[in-house]
Amino acid sequence: MPARRVLDTEEHADLLRLTREIVTTELAPLVADAERDEVFPREAFRTLGRAGLLGLPYPEDLGGGGVPYEVYLQVLEEIGTVWASVGVGTSVHALSCFALATRGTPEQQQRWLPDFLAGDLLGAYCLSEPHAGSDPAAMRTKAVRDGSGPDAGWVLTGAKAWTTHGGHADFYTVMARTGEGRGDISCFLVPADTPGLSADAPEKKMGLTGSATATMRLDGARIPADHLVGEQGEGLKIALAGLDAGRLGIAAVATGLAQGALDHALAYAREREAFGQRILDHQGLGFLLADMEAAIQTARAATLHAARLKDAGLPYGREASIAKLVATDHAMKVTTDAVQVLGGYGYTRDFPVERYMREAKVTQIFEGTNQIQRMVIARHLDRQPDDSITHLS
Repeated sequence: MPARRVLDTEEHADLLRLTREIVTTELAPLVADAERDEVFPREAFRTLGRAGLLGLPYPEDLGGGGVPYEVYLQVLEEIGTVWASVGVGTSVHALSCFALATRGTPEQQQRWLPDFLAGDLLGAYCLSEPHAGSDPAAMRTKAVRDGSGPDAGWVLTGAKAWTTHGGHADFYTVMARTGEGRGDISCFLVPADTPGLSADAPEKKMGLTGSATATMRLDGARIPADHLVGEQGEGLKIALAGLDAGRLGIAAVATGLAQGALDHALAYAREREAFGQRILDHQGLGFLLADMEAAIQTARAATLHAARLKDAGLPYGREASIAKLVATDHAMKVTTDAVQVLGGYGYTRDFPVERYMREAKVTQIFEGTNQIQRMVIARHLDRQPDDSITHLS
């Protein structure tokens, strides 16, 4: 593996080699056409599922891969170097399984998780609403109890915006209000074939055009009582905990996106000549590429540091926000500079760096905007004792 990979075991190194082989031989040939034609890459997810890559961070006894989060994030980064839409989708699928894996009953987990984590079924996550993006506690989607006894259920009504995999997922993890209090929100598992659940037409986006993003409509969608995940009123807590993990997924994909842009820029700089020498040998371009490399390594270090805290069972919410902030801001800068390295060619669709630049922008927005990340970090600083020490053995 390249020097940028540092892994604890040969087994984990083999996992990354497998990932690289899959993304290089099976996914890379499909990217340009799928993104140009805005085709949802369902078969790509099936390919990753068959390889066991969609459930990596969850326990083996639930159908997952049982790998440390640090390793899982490096797999996501590897996917992101080639196809950001699939990298983001893999992260979102893991996020959609989070509630069930962490708060589901043993019966719920055995019933659903093996198929979810094996990749046979693709998940989506429904938290944001048209009027409530950065403030999920202001959501209006409601879940009302219906019936009693064996026929008891919940009826969900409302709309969920910006749903990745919207209209293509097999199940949706939905947060809905179950009381009048601002925080009285619960978590539900809603199968895609539930009557009353529908998807609007996909959003027309500047990037990640292969990833379907749609508003999901819940018009009296009725689900059985046992589709409540966790306790009633626990949904916001579940959602925020899941977002900490999800932010690390986005940080990893953003780091991969930046790495892919640098790889293309460096290959071009080695081949292109100006004034009798490779443009890489011109100090102006060499320094630019060096800054790109430094930014990527900084993003990777921040992301993996947060992952190590998570793997050790230590608090990592602040570090997840830092990683997401640093990695996505750096991805935007690195992909912009990659276009600059290629000059006019970088501005054309003959080379993928313009696509990387368009894709990088949204990473600064979803899973909590970078302005929200700064708020989260500042609040952690206010709560943190001055002499606090985090120790990793």
